[in-house]
Amino acid sequence: MREIHCDQITDTVARLCIDACYNLPADVVSALHQALQAESSPVGQEILRQLLANADIARQGEFPLCQDTGYTVVFLELGQDVHIVGGDLQQCIAAGVRRGYRAGYLRGSVVAQPYAQRSNTRDNTPPILHTQIVPGDRLKIAVLPKGGGSENMSCLKMLPPAAGRQGVIDFVVKCVDEAGANSCPPLIVGVGVGGTAEYAMLLAKEALLRDVGRPSANPEDAALEAELLERINKLGIGPQGLGGNVTALAVHVNSHPCHMASLPVAVNLQCHSARHKEAVL
Repeated sequence: MREIHCDQITDTVARLCIDACYNLPADVVSALHQALQAESSPVGQEILRQLLANADIARQGEFPLCQDTGYTVVFLELGQDVHIVGGDLQQCIAAGVRRGYRAGYLRGSVVAQPYAQRSNTRDNTPPILHTQIVPGDRLKIAVLPKGGGSENMSCLKMLPPAAGRQGVIDFVVKCVDEAGANSCPPLIVGVGVGGTAEYAMLLAKEALLRDVGRPSANPEDAALEAELLERINKLGIGPQGLGGNVTALAVHVNSHPCHMASLPVAVNLQCHSARHKEAVL
């Protein structure tokens, strides 16, 4: 049994929050450069150049990439041979988010009483926490600050099984089309297929953690990703919704077995500021 102290977890989460909001991951930067070469619209090209310049300014000046520094979603892979000491794991993570958002001068975007007063918690807590128990004696922490504009365009549909693969494609493309400019394209499109309603949504969000454009290890999912990306980029929405042939940088599909009477499909869109950072303790 290996012990990990809560103070180390808090320090790590605080650092990841700041790093994620200041520094666009290298895979996203590379995808934006590729998009610039692929985009045929002069307006779209200029937008992509500005996005790349924005990433440079944020990195060099230690500024947030976007004024919406997101609702902090944290994914944990907790080794079954790890013992957390020094405090409650959930509270340690919340403390890290609180410290990171204050130290990094990041906007607090979380409101309590969601259907009533909606008063701001002022420190971006509580975070959303997803924990998976895995073999081993390590703790993997992935921080995903999720902006409101793209999150608001999430979709879930319980398709009839007879809808099949084509039904999945039609629904995902419709979701992106109806989102238009609201989700700040060019996008990474996370798709979850199967499981149950809530698990399909989790699959879609987890898909956003994959390196941009890296195909699924499942050949059927990889083929679906390629077809969806082609269909989505033919919509003509383009960068920031001003027209062009690069509406999405990538489509990432995660699938899971489901009930024989169901075909859940979830879509979670990520804006061009596709921020996430991870660490292993």
